[in-house]
Amino acid sequence: MKRAPTKRAIKQDRAVKTRHEILNSAITLFARRGILATTMAELARAIHMTPGALYWHFPTKEDLLLAAIEELHQRFVASFEPMLAQASKMTAFQQLQSFVEHTGRFLQDNREHGIFYGMVGAEAAENSEDVAQALRDALQVYVQAVANIIRYGQTKTKEFREDVDAATLANAIIFGNIGLVVQHNLFRESLSYQPMVQTLSTMVLDGVRRR
Repeated sequence: MKRAPTKRAIKQDRAVKTRHEILNSAITLFARRGILATTMAELARAIHMTPGALYWHFPTKEDLLLAAIEELHQRFVASFEPMLAQASKMTAFQQLQSFVEHTGRFLQDNREHGIFYGMVGAEAAENSEDVAQALRDALQVYVQAVANIIRYGQTKTKEFREDVDAATLANAIIFGNIGLVVQHNLFRESLSYQPMVQTLSTMVLDGVRRR
């Protein structure tokens, strides 16, 4: 069972705002420098805070990473609320199309989110099981949501091919999008992000349709 991040009792609005600022700065810094290479002291300097004040909010780097994963997870889930409100009126294809397109736009507008997930996935798996498990749990929520849409299209609406494994395709969609963000960050001088996202979307949506 994953360990929850240590949380201090926060009663004042200013303290809540400070915690939010710490998480935003940490996500950006971790995405740019990596998890292992970024120290709490560097983060404190980046947000003009004393190390003691930073440690009051997050006693360890692991607590900070766990809180950052939880924060990003909540932001990503919340961004789908408008789509979910209309989901019952959509076909399975429309639901999958909306999910794929929204994910691409979200990561384009919040590039550090995808890079952060990529960094944590690459580094935490070998260094912190608690952090790795927290990331697995968050990502599996997205994977399960996509897999359910695909299964709905296979078994109920009959829009999707039955020879495609729903869980495998769902994993490919989620991690393919994260991989595109990391790839674009590496080759941003020569690669455009939007055409890559559009190509992935086209191949997924055309490939899963029943012929």
